[in-house]
Amino acid sequence: MRYLFVGDSMTVGAAGDYTWRYRMWQHLRGLGEPFSVVGPRVTLYDRAADAAVSSDYADPGFPPHARRHLAGWGEGWRHMVPLIGDAVREHRPDVLLVSLGLIDLGFYTDAEETAANAARFVAEARAARPGLRMVLLPVIPNSRADLDPYFADQCAELNTLLAKVVADLDSPGSSLLMASYPPGYDILLDTYDGTHPNVSGEHKLAAAFADAMHQAWGIGTPYEAA
Repeated sequence: MRYLFVGDSMTVGAAGDYTWRYRMWQHLRGLGEPFSVVGPRVTLYDRAADAAVSSDYADPGFPPHARRHLAGWGEGWRHMVPLIGDAVREHRPDVLLVSLGLIDLGFYTDAEETAANAARFVAEARAARPGLRMVLLPVIPNSRADLDPYFADQCAELNTLLAKVVADLDSPGSSLLMASYPPGYDILLDTYDGTHPNVSGEHKLAAAFADAMHQAWGIGTPYEAA
């Protein structure tokens, strides 16, 4: 099984982070089944350089081949639509694990436009590899939602619209799945800045994907923190 992680700053991580990608790699490795992590990028975001140029993962033992991804600081659905087709064609993933949307709502598009970009993303990915399966994570509102009721409403609306995209576009030959909102996720306890996951948050994000795949597709086992 070949996995491609797609996401924004919560997925790419910053210098010094473990990332939820690392937690998912640990989970997959513990299953004892063949798998690989694929993608065109391997680095973390470096705040000083304002670019994804860091290899300073919290665990230096995280192997380079497992660091692969298609995620970017400040990138959302609208940025990934033109990239996903080439990435899928080149790296041939079987499953996409996707966490996007917060940056779109924060800076670029409203909920309806963002959901339309998500549907375009699905179409582009399937055109490149028709049997591809995808798991989408609901948007997790950050601390801005506590101060901006409109932004909070947009996050909730996008999650409703994403669920509709999944329901409308799911097919037997290319399964599309909406993961559950991570149970108990608390931005005060599970992030280090109101947006980006800390260790407990990383485990909860990885668990959302792992549990969705196990429940819907029978892949692996329920998530257990290493």
